[in-house]
Amino acid sequence: MTTPAHVAIIMDGNGRWAKARGMPRLAGHRAGVEALRKAVRAAPGLGISFLTVYAFSSENWSRPK
Repeated sequence: MTTPAHVAIIMDGNGRWAKARGMPRLAGHRAGVEALRKAVRAAPGLGISFLTVYAFSSENWSRPK
């Protein structure tokens, strides 16, 4: 199996992940950031040359808190 040169990551569900574990939403967002950091650091060693990250939509500004 070949490794893709370009990988896209859609960060979604961090707040729901935390809430399901009885944690504040912010803890979920922090966990998501740490997971992204790990992916960014690992990518070159895996032969991934390009990462695209979709982390926030402008539509989120109008979402209820």
